[in-house]
Amino acid sequence: MPEHALAPPPAASAEERRAALYLVLAAIPEGKVVAYGELASLAGLGRAARWVGRMLSQLPNDTRLPWHRVLAAGGRLSLPAGSTAGAEQRARLRAEGLTISNDRVDLRRHGWRPEENGNKPR
Repeated sequence: MPEHALAPPPAASAEERRAALYLVLAAIPEGKVVAYGELASLAGLGRAARWVGRMLSQLPNDTRLPWHRVLAAGGRLSLPAGSTAGAEQRARLRAEGLTISNDRVDLRRHGWRPEENGNKPR
C-alpha cells in the first residue's frame, strides 16, 4: 500500500470505508482530477473503483464534496454528456480551467498527485 494512503482497519465497517473515501475526495484540489481506482487506492480501499463510483452516485444533490473531479481510467468522463449530471460535471470542470477533449481530461496535465509537494490527504 502506498505510504500516502489512508488505510482503514482490515475489517472496516461500511461507514469507516465511506469516511476514508470522503476524506480523500474532499482533499482533491480545484483544477485537479483523479480516477476512481486511484481514489480508492488513496483512501486505502484497494482496487474498489466500482464501489467508489457507486458511493459517489449516492451523494446527495447538495453535497459540497467535489465528485465532479473523479473520472474513469485514462481521464475519461464516465457520465453521459446528455445527462444532467454529465452536463454539470463538464461545466464544473471547465469552470475550474480544465479542457475536455473527446470526453477526456489530460491526466498528465490535470491529474492529482498528492505525493508531490507534500500535498498528502490526511
